[in-house]
Amino acid sequence: MANPLLFRSLLRDAPLANASNQQGAAAFAFTPRHKLAQMVMTGCMNETFYASGQAQLNDVLATAKDLDDLFLAQLAIYGRERGMMKDMPALLTAILAARGSALLPVVFTRVINNGRMLRNFVQMLRSGVTGRRSLGTRPKKLVQRWLQNASEERLLQASVGNAPSLADIVKMVHPRPQAAWQEAFFAWLIGKPCDKAQLPEKTRALLAFREGDMGAALPDVSFLLLTNAPLSREQWAQLAQRMSWQTLRMNLNTLARHDVFENATLAASVAQRLADRAQVRQSWVYPYQLLSAWSNLQSGVPQVIREALAQAMEYALENIPPFRGNVVVCPDVSGSMKSSITGYRKGATSKIRCVDVAGLIAAAVLRNHPQARVLPFECDVVDVRLDARQSVMHNAQKLAAVGGGGTNCSAPLRRLLNERARVDLVIMVSDNESWVDKSRHGSTATMECWIELKKR
Repeated sequence: MANPLLFRSLLRDAPLANASNQQGAAAFAFTPRHKLAQMVMTGCMNETFYASGQAQLNDVLATAKDLDDLFLAQLAIYGRERGMMKDMPALLTAILAARGSALLPVVFTRVINNGRMLRNFVQMLRSGVTGRRSLGTRPKKLVQRWLQNASEERLLQASVGNAPSLADIVKMVHPRPQAAWQEAFFAWLIGKPCDKAQLPEKTRALLAFREGDMGAALPDVSFLLLTNAPLSREQWAQLAQRMSWQTLRMNLNTLARHDVFENATLAASVAQRLADRAQVRQSWVYPYQLLSAWSNLQSGVPQVIREALAQAMEYALENIPPFRGNVVVCPDVSGSMKSSITGYRKGATSKIRCVDVAGLIAAAVLRNHPQARVLPFECDVVDVRLDARQSVMHNAQKLAAVGGGGTNCSAPLRRLLNERARVDLVIMVSDNESWVDKSRHGSTATMECWIELKKR
């Protein structure tokens, strides 16, 4: 009789691996649409543990090359509006521009919705990676229209940032001013002489403040336009009350360093804003960004602010759908998951790691579904006891503190098989480079375990 270990019926059902992952291990190829959608919703185009930023860019360009304009347009809009992504939707918009697609105006309007996205689009299109180095007639007109239709506040916000700066873009496209204030503003922006009396109110106030007018009030403009000047504690307190929700979240330690929270009334006001459900939902904040803010709070930040961020996290996770039956969450806590969630790039690397986000997802599911099982894994399942009554922040940090070995995605599935567990839903959070458990049978150990688990 043939060796039963080599000819299990299980193996007849497992599909054969037909690709290799970035680690060089056996994997399963997605369809081009599936592959591009995944890259748009998760890609960072920075240096990651397995793939470089250039490799990711090359992959996107090669995959998009054979896909139709309509799908690229839909994916760009979905990635921006539902995924809240930035670089990938901007890249797809630049690809459509390079193709001369008739869908570009619609996509541009919905994807390029702030100054950063405008700079991303122009940078990508002029870089040559999409096949052209000039903007071209239609993209140029779209950029002109964006500048002409933007309010003073939006233009001032867009003026923060470089490579290219908003001034560089104005010099490229030469927008035709639609009003006297625009003519003065564009001239001032690019360093040309202008009639300062024609500048809009906030811009005049900013100039007066920068010129050291002692009687000038703190202008109501973007926080980042003011930080080069020395500010008093009272002025920092004013900024704390004016900042957008996202800017406030990102600058809590800065405010603490300038003694803003020594005013208990102001600290309570800031906490109230941070914990406001409507503002949390409108801010497009990622839960991992809240985890980052909470984890990095310095000692000068009062407890009321910490509690407000924890409450904001609860609101940010309200979109978790209801799951039925037996739910198992498998967060990867291997060594590669210690990499930054955004990948590595000088000046743009998040302190939050992939393992922090994996722990956050597991803790969030557990919070809404207390009966769910959590099976963290590396080379094998790591036994960690979590309390569903604890905060999401607490459980996420507890999970992120364990692990560090190799990646064995089949380990939690094999645990479930050995226990003869009945499972209705498995959520696996991993960097998807399972190579410790490669199969000798043309499939992968993870796929083989998954096929058998689904038979239960």
